[in-house]
Amino acid sequence: MTTTALKLKRIGHVAVRVADIPQAVAFYQDLGMEAVWQDEDWAYVKAGADGLALLGPLYTHAGAHFGFILSDRAELQSRFTTLTDQGAACSPLLDHRDGTSSFYAKDRDGNLLEFLYEPS
Repeated sequence: MTTTALKLKRIGHVAVRVADIPQAVAFYQDLGMEAVWQDEDWAYVKAGADGLALLGPLYTHAGAHFGFILSDRAELQSRFTTLTDQGAACSPLLDHRDGTSSFYAKDRDGNLLEFLYEPS
């Protein structure tokens, strides 16, 4: 499975499971990260351009994963089409409440990956 026509913009985030969203956000803010988004089931903190998604016990859409950023929504759609055409197991491509769009797929070793478009 080779998808070389499209370039990933960057690794945008790593997502980890946490037991308590407010406590986890406070911990990472104390480390110097900026809280960008916080909801009851997940939060997003950043250090510069690098992000950390904190997935609480109520978050059911995905487990721990790596998030890859694509430059625009059309590239995201193209990546989704290419991977599904190649037989990769992919989640539906969705638009999210924070304005982003993404889908999940697994690599050959079963690691969960998120392909993500973040509007400006």
